[in-house]
Amino acid sequence: MTRLSIFCAAGAFALLGAVPASSQSALQGLNTNAPVDVAADRIEVEDRADRAIFSGNVNVRQGNLALDASRITVNYSGNAGGDVQVRRLDASGGVFVRSPSETARGQFATYDLDRRLITMIGGVELNQGGNIIRGGRLVIDLNSGRAVVDGRSQGGDGITTQGTPSGRVTGRFTVPQRGGE
Repeated sequence: MTRLSIFCAAGAFALLGAVPASSQSALQGLNTNAPVDVAADRIEVEDRADRAIFSGNVNVRQGNLALDASRITVNYSGNAGGDVQVRRLDASGGVFVRSPSETARGQFATYDLDRRLITMIGGVELNQGGNIIRGGRLVIDLNSGRAVVDGRSQGGDGITTQGTPSGRVTGRFTVPQRGGE
């Protein structure tokens, strides 16, 4: 499997642009304890299964993270006092994740709040400014700010989806304009 690891100690996406090495990804250090706000056209609550299914133009916001999709399943846990704690979001259908400086698109995504990981699969595209990376799977570690893009993706159901026609990671990066060349 072709793998391109984008890593910079100061931030996952610093490599993606003409950005100083001291910059950080806007998602690194995201407060996963912040409230999760959800808006949708429809909700179905499966309380015994500890999940709620939102469908139709679903918008999720947590701090400076926005996640939009056609359908999002919210897995939660509750206690005797009635407090609900969101554990995981599973999104499908035109998934779009954005922060103030980065955007990512894919067919499916999982946001695991406990592990602080966002995983996107299926025709993934990661953007920052004029820089673009395409592949089959993107994993963002919110603790370290590390992002890994694979050429092909393996879904949880064992189905492999094609990320790019070649099955490889591709990218286009901007370069600083130089005089006299």
